[in-house]
Amino acid sequence: MSIYLYIFAMALTTYLIRALPLTIFRKPIKSRFLRSFLYYVPYCCLTAMTFPAILSSTASIVSGAAALIVAVILAYRGKSLIVVAISSSAAVLVTEWVLALLA
Repeated sequence: MSIYLYIFAMALTTYLIRALPLTIFRKPIKSRFLRSFLYYVPYCCLTAMTFPAILSSTASIVSGAAALIVAVILAYRGKSLIVVAISSSAAVLVTEWVLALLA
């Protein structure tokens, strides 16, 4: 098959995913369940994409888990993004040093 056919199919699929909801759902959504479900969809998608990357982006899963735990605790306490990022990076660094000393 031609690569142009693949590009056309991908463009059509992408367009339909974005255009169909706009044409089908013209009235405001009044269902509380559906509105709350749609409210949380971006957070769930972001979590599903980010969580595996956090654990597999370091040399070991242990250091990724340590960074995740530090980031969750600091974010829950309302710390800024820069504090969370630097602290979780420091957690990876310290964990990797400890694992290197133990090996």
